Amino acid sequence: MQIRDLPYPDPGIPDTRSGPRFLLWLGRGQLGGQLKALCWGLVHFAGLAGLPVGAGLAIQAVIDRSGPRLAVAGGLIALTGAAITVGDTMLHRAAITNWITAAARVQQLLARKTAELGSALTRRVAAGEVVAVSTGDVEKIGWFVEALSRFLAAVIAIAFTCVGLVIYLPELGLLIACGIPVLALSVLPLLPRATQRADIQREKAGKATELASDTVAGLRVLRGIGGEELFLRRYRRASQEVREAAVRSARMWALISAVQVALPGALMISVVWYGAHLALDGRIGVGALVTVYSAVTLLLFPLRHFEEIAMAYSFSRPSAKRAARVLALRRTAYDDERGGLDDARPTGEMYDPASGLRVIAGQLTAVVCGDPDAAGRLAERLGGHATEAEPGPSVLLGGVPLDELPLDAARASVLVQDKDPVLLSGTLAELLDVPSSGAVDADKALTAAQCGDVLDALVQASVDGSGDAMRSRITERGRSLSGGQRQRLALARSLVTDPEVLVLDEPTSAVDSHTEARIARGVKELRTGRTTVVLASSPLLLDHADSVAFVHGGKVAAVGTHRELMAGDPAYREVVTRETDDERPGGADARPADERQIITPTPARAREEIEETA
Repeated sequence: MQIRDLPYPDPGIPDTRSGPRFLLWLGRGQLGGQLKALCWGLVHFAGLAGLPVGAGLAIQAVIDRSGPRLAVAGGLIALTGAAITVGDTMLHRAAITNWITAAARVQQLLARKTAELGSALTRRVAAGEVVAVSTGDVEKIGWFVEALSRFLAAVIAIAFTCVGLVIYLPELGLLIACGIPVLALSVLPLLPRATQRADIQREKAGKATELASDTVAGLRVLRGIGGEELFLRRYRRASQEVREAAVRSARMWALISAVQVALPGALMISVVWYGAHLALDGRIGVGALVTVYSAVTLLLFPLRHFEEIAMAYSFSRPSAKRAARVLALRRTAYDDERGGLDDARPTGEMYDPASGLRVIAGQLTAVVCGDPDAAGRLAERLGGHATEAEPGPSVLLGGVPLDELPLDAARASVLVQDKDPVLLSGTLAELLDVPSSGAVDADKALTAAQCGDVLDALVQASVDGSGDAMRSRITERGRSLSGGQRQRLALARSLVTDPEVLVLDEPTSAVDSHTEARIARGVKELRTGRTTVVLASSPLLLDHADSVAFVHGGKVAAVGTHRELMAGDPAYREVVTRETDDERPGGADARPADERQIITPTPARAREEIEETA
């Protein structure tokens, strides 16, 4: 695999049983690249090993005043220099290719898993951890893959050099052959502590990243309530903890580096001292001493790869463990080996065995939950995003379990828009360019979602002056728009897809009452003949629903129209009106049924309406 061939047509199915097994799986997928890097590494180290031989021959030729031998030595030095240059260049190219292709494979796997799990991912794994895995962890995993081939080449080169020195000059070769393994293994006792400190640093960095993400996402609300300084202090404290952990980790790695400098220096002094005595006694020649000295000096370079591979593995092992944990997540708690159905998309009634919710095909069904978190979990379950935290039978669509459908078919059949949809940066046309049935164009979707003022705002903010709202750019996450405007654009995007079943979780929580009423009418008209589920508690939406299901305690407690449930179910009335019987003058029946439809906005809704008006 070359960089120009990326991305992979299929990144494969990773071994996620553990971090080391995941690294091994990555290595097996790059055998060709690793062997290429290993061969170039051997060429490079062979040149390094041959350089001392040439230098020793040259010095001995000068001492013996032999011109032909000096010429041979010069040719050997030139040849080894060329081998060093070419080997190092090609080794770097091959190793970096391994790094980039391994990182690309991991990123493709993470992207595929993110698309598979959707919003359920951040409920099962912390958002900060997901960010850390997709950025820093991917780089560390690639580092280990890249360093592995250089390390193997260094091991082979050191072994052959030591054997050659023992054969060439046993008196000094044995000393070097015994000292080199001690140098290579001297850092092993320090690695567990260094790894532990590095793990602590990464854990604190992940928490700081998660805190920063939460702060940025909620900055607008924090400013409204004056809480930004509190969160800034929390982030400063977290960042200082990361700095202290990084310093502690750096101290340990500095100690390892110091050991890797001090012990080779001691070996070098021993070799020079002992070799000088042998030369003075006439037992070895000056050229042989120079050869051995140069060989030991150059052996220190491949020895550095022992320290590098130790650092790379200690950093990549927890990174691979986190990546494997994310990649091991499944769409449902069911066993994927049962085999799925074909790519046909089921139609018909939707039924949730866990709650007893039954959604009639082709109707607009509203679902009222007293607990917003329970509503969010129900929406995800209806979309086939059941989590391991909530095991249970799959939702049925037309009698077919969603978890048995292929992922593409499940996503095309049921679309879930959560209460906090994300807008990607780009033009409005790009935002609405999503897989769809083609039955609903962008104009109809924008009209149903009441996006007229949003289009005007985009035209006014456009820098190209074209006056075409579809060509106007939307900033990252739609930060230049209000909460209500972002919500309506997300609704329009969902309407364009025209799925068999559309599940909307509080789609109008950030808009004013008049706009909400128009959206309710527009969505019902546009989705005529299609199944739509709206999880909300606003009477303006509930009054347009064909039927309303009241979910209490995780189970459907009542079904009917909005007005029927308002008149006959006190628990439903309390959830919708947000007031109890005791809070009403004269009790629950003191006011006429029509008057009870008028709801006083809650403080949260009031703030949303103020924001939308602004």
